[in-house]
Amino acid sequence: MSRHGVILFAHGSRDPSWSRPMEAVATRVRQLDPQALVRCAYLELTTPDLPACAAELVAAGAQAITIVPMFLGVGKHAREDLPHLVADLQHRYPRVAWHLQGAIGEDTRVTDLLARIALSAS
Repeated sequence: MSRHGVILFAHGSRDPSWSRPMEAVATRVRQLDPQALVRCAYLELTTPDLPACAAELVAAGAQAITIVPMFLGVGKHAREDLPHLVADLQHRYPRVAWHLQGAIGEDTRVTDLLARIALSAS
């Protein structure tokens, strides 16, 4: 059976409480799929970083890893930095199937949910 890993990838912050929503998403993924290997990774200011998470998932037996950019908008980090990081991982772990999803903010389900939340406040 092939093990699948999921990395929730976000920017990071000096504020330690900033990562709580990311960890809450990881917890929810585990509730939905107890077999999923889920980790949170950060571009900067927060650990662990993407290479460390990838190494951990590969060591845990992940043969396929999906990276989910937890960005509402697609700026330089999602458009330029992340593809370079993923290319490095593909080179380092050629036997792992890598899948880079689009930023969550580009998903129409997220847009719809955010609009509903905004309307519920009025």
